[in-house]
Amino acid sequence: MVKITKEAALTYHAQGRPGKIEVVPTKPYRTQTDLSLAYSPGVAFPCLEIQENPHEAYKYTSKGNLVAVISNGTAVLGLGDIGAMSGKPVMEGKGLLFKIYGGIDVFDIEINEKDPDKFIEVVKRIAPTFGGINLEDIKAPECFEIERRLKEELDIPVMHDDQHGTAIVSAAGLLNALDVAGKKIEDVRIVVSGAGAAAISCTRLYCAFGARHENIVMCDSKGPIRTDRPGLTEQKREFATSRTDVNTLAEALEGADVFVGLSKGNILSQDMVRSMSDHPIIFALANPEPEITYEDAMAARPDVLMSTGRTDYPNQINNVIVFPYIFRGALDVASSAINEEMKMAAARAIAELARRPVPDIVNRTYDVRKFEYGPDYFIPKPIDPRLITEVSMAVAKAAMDSGVARRPIKDWKAYKQQLRELMGQETKFTQNLYDTARSDPKRVVYAEGTHTTMLQAAVKAKEEGFCKPILLGNVDRIYKLANDLQLNMDGVEVIDLRRDDQANRRHRYAHILAEKKQREGYTYQEANDKMYERNYFGMMMVETGEADAFITGLYTKYSNTIKVAEEVIGIQPEYKHFGTMHIINSKKGTFFVADTLINRHPDLETLLDITKLSADTVRFFNRTPVMAMLSYSNFGTDKAGSPTVVHEVVRRMQEEFPHLAIDGEMQLNFALDKTLRDDKYPFTRLKGLDVNTLIFPCLNSANSSYKMLKTMSDDVSVIGPIQMGLNKPIHFTDFESSVDDIVNITAVAVLDAIVEERRICIVPQDRRKLKVVES
Repeated sequence: MVKITKEAALTYHAQGRPGKIEVVPTKPYRTQTDLSLAYSPGVAFPCLEIQENPHEAYKYTSKGNLVAVISNGTAVLGLGDIGAMSGKPVMEGKGLLFKIYGGIDVFDIEINEKDPDKFIEVVKRIAPTFGGINLEDIKAPECFEIERRLKEELDIPVMHDDQHGTAIVSAAGLLNALDVAGKKIEDVRIVVSGAGAAAISCTRLYCAFGARHENIVMCDSKGPIRTDRPGLTEQKREFATSRTDVNTLAEALEGADVFVGLSKGNILSQDMVRSMSDHPIIFALANPEPEITYEDAMAARPDVLMSTGRTDYPNQINNVIVFPYIFRGALDVASSAINEEMKMAAARAIAELARRPVPDIVNRTYDVRKFEYGPDYFIPKPIDPRLITEVSMAVAKAAMDSGVARRPIKDWKAYKQQLRELMGQETKFTQNLYDTARSDPKRVVYAEGTHTTMLQAAVKAKEEGFCKPILLGNVDRIYKLANDLQLNMDGVEVIDLRRDDQANRRHRYAHILAEKKQREGYTYQEANDKMYERNYFGMMMVETGEADAFITGLYTKYSNTIKVAEEVIGIQPEYKHFGTMHIINSKKGTFFVADTLINRHPDLETLLDITKLSADTVRFFNRTPVMAMLSYSNFGTDKAGSPTVVHEVVRRMQEEFPHLAIDGEMQLNFALDKTLRDDKYPFTRLKGLDVNTLIFPCLNSANSSYKMLKTMSDDVSVIGPIQMGLNKPIHFTDFESSVDDIVNITAVAVLDAIVEERRICIVPQDRRKLKVVES
């Protein structure tokens, strides 16, 4: 874990724009018309609609996606009562987490008021602005009364996250830890250290899941809370034990199954841990120092199941696993409350998620080979991309089932897709690729079957339902790797092309290739030698129709793969060159970029082929190409060098395809800014149109541009490279490709194979008229 210094933290908060959040417009605002719609006179119309029906505020304003993070600063982190203003950095941080994990907008509001009645009155007055209220860092016992009254008196969700966020995540962890330990919640003895807001809420939720009051001992700074102790608050009295044989924390822990620490650091000794039952469960959640360190607990009892609030140890109890998603689900059904049913649904969804295979992105982020459900992993990691769908959907369903939803969800599949798109995990474009590919799954050969990433991608593509994988490589090694990764290999074919049982196939492929290339100096022996290479063998499987598509590139250099593809597969007869395209999905739309991989310094004829292929490929994805030919100059301002090549390509394209929206040469800013372009150059074929296809003058500029966008913006997803111009579906990856990148390429390869099949059977040589992806 990186050590955080005071200097680094202060610099982080002060550099650039001070603070951590900002307000960003969501509607156009550049023209006078835009401003008239946004404010006067246009704004009057939604005002009147809301006056007639207040719930229309969810439709016409940000209310349905806006949460207030409200605090008076009386219990900030571990700092105590530092005041409302001093707690503002924490509230801004909370707003940041709401946004990056749940896509929820936040106003942080610091109220300089400690009197509960006055604090409640302020919150009630501002509540109409928001779709939900997240109370934060308010000390006990006032927080109980504040939350109770606001929940009773407001018609929007209210939740004190310090109480319920911790309760939900720890309950999920407890359910799974008990499962791993082979114990039942109704039977175990639980010791809770701490009697504040979080401790009370956690214990209440454990009881809702079946823990018994008589099996619980709660301790505060004075020791076990017993019924015979005078002066107990209402909350402490709720969990006071009638046992008279416990006077200390150590005595309470003897034979206990579970310890939940929500108090202070270093109060749990190794001897106390040793006194607990078999497979003890310890949640040491005090921050920054837990009640006992992970190392000390493991040394005392190697069979311990341990959680802390820290990122550098397994099973972190982190509220960010729940609060963005419980509010997400509540907002999306316009819930009037966050009730017990919604909290329990969130806890169950989190627990269930940890029992399922972990996405590749989580393993890669934490630099582990594979997380596996068990003692070291029974709580999902905060970056798990499935939390947004699984928890939010569970919460929304619970809100509907319990009668607090005012805008029920009718199409759960569409809602799940909406959530994935919201967080940039998947676009409608990508989902359409998958859906179309599922309509006719194809046999896809993966060259590097022994590569972990490609093996996982092949299995995932099979599970998505659009691929029948064929892996090339050593059979024993592949199955051992699959077993280590716990991958289901049912339906996956594995071929070791070097084994003797493939000799006849190698000879047959060699004869076919030698005959095809005999006028280019090929001999049978040379062709036969090449059949021991994965790229030659795999491409010949596609060439002979024994497979439908081929994916390669994790090990092989592009230059070698390109050479093999030209030899074995060949270029479509109407072209002399082939190229590649990347698809960029962003908040501004979907853009097709070429040539990103193949042609380093294209001359006029090469660039002309790339442009034609790009137009065909955009149509392949059922989009109408609107093409900008890029350069560093605009429309003939530079009469030498590469701009003249681009200029001539534009002339010939416009002459050959008079109805195609294509123009240039132009600079990138003019291509993407329609208003700027139309004002400066009103004569273009692109007037009034949004460009979706960008043709760069060289490989260097195209490759650098898409990689820069992919690296610099979290809001950009990239699919590619997609080959254009080969006779058969041969597609490339690179050593940087993730599992999801290869799955996306597999979907494209399957679509390519579907179109190839239809092209041969139905409309020979007319690929460009076939559209397989719904817009």
